[in-house]
Amino acid sequence: MQKNPSASSLGPGGLDLAQAFFKPIQNTDPPSSTKRHTKISVIGVGNVGMAIAQTILTQDLADELALVDAKSDKLRGEMLDLQHAAAFLPRTKINASVDYSITAGSDLCIVTAGARQNPGESRLNLLQRNVALFSNIIPPLAKYSPDSILLIVSNPVDVLTYVSWKLSGFPSNRVIGSGTNLDSSRFRFLIADHLDVNAQDVQAFIVGEHGDSSVALWSSISIGGVPVLSFLKNQQIAYEKQTLENIHKAVVESAYEVISLKGYTSWAIGYSVANLARSLLRDQRKIHPVSVFAKGFYGIDGGEVFLSLPAQLGRGGVLGVTNIHLTDEEVQRLRKSAETILEVQSQLGL
Repeated sequence: MQKNPSASSLGPGGLDLAQAFFKPIQNTDPPSSTKRHTKISVIGVGNVGMAIAQTILTQDLADELALVDAKSDKLRGEMLDLQHAAAFLPRTKINASVDYSITAGSDLCIVTAGARQNPGESRLNLLQRNVALFSNIIPPLAKYSPDSILLIVSNPVDVLTYVSWKLSGFPSNRVIGSGTNLDSSRFRFLIADHLDVNAQDVQAFIVGEHGDSSVALWSSISIGGVPVLSFLKNQQIAYEKQTLENIHKAVVESAYEVISLKGYTSWAIGYSVANLARSLLRDQRKIHPVSVFAKGFYGIDGGEVFLSLPAQLGRGGVLGVTNIHLTDEEVQRLRKSAETILEVQSQLGL
């Protein structure tokens, strides 16, 4: 599945025309062994996986892209569809296979695969099926790319990031969940929309679980460097706390709205994950709210848990967690969010 028959062997007897087409110049050295070749693997070619793959290609984030899925026909179709756009994209080698050996040497492995919920199925049973699925995904990824970073997108992302950490044996800095990176983007959009400013000028984080128990950090929101709540207080501008709660509620419910309207989410998570890939692979050292090993932060000591905190990302994965000030109420909500995740994990018997 890696190459089309119409590759470079077009000459008589399968002559490789790539060698005959170009004449080398004299007195050359072989290519430098230090030249960086970036490889990304995407596991799962559903709507989310392909949105991520397409965004990675258009943003020129990888020299090689490997796709893996259990459905061989769909997988080959998606690979060919992307390959046929080669004339319009930066040069990237695109391969696909049902065999995980194709991911060998990956710098970043992005996992989007997951079981669909059956009618009447409990969330716990769905999660247990996803854990079983991950037991067939994560070990081969770790085997073929032992130095890679794992980026988990499948839901429930916090629990499955923890599962991936356990199954891979990787250090915690190289296992990351997409977490609330997209939630925070939705949060910034809604605030920007309320105030009629550019969302890129809004600094705002959603932390904790990627789900109903997430926490909006209102105390640290700033626009153009101006802390919003402090500004309102200093200017004696009244605001209702319920208004803030409604904005957070809209963030939590926004994905459900998109799913109810079009059947799935894809483009926003595609951009979100590509944004994370850029920060990781190009050592951007940007701050992202992603699911990280959270034990020991903000009094979260009840067990080993992954949840979203503002973290600095670079070539080594998670470089550190931002020491952001939280109010007492925000700390309590964050701890409660951790307890929610730990309660689910305790039912898995891992």
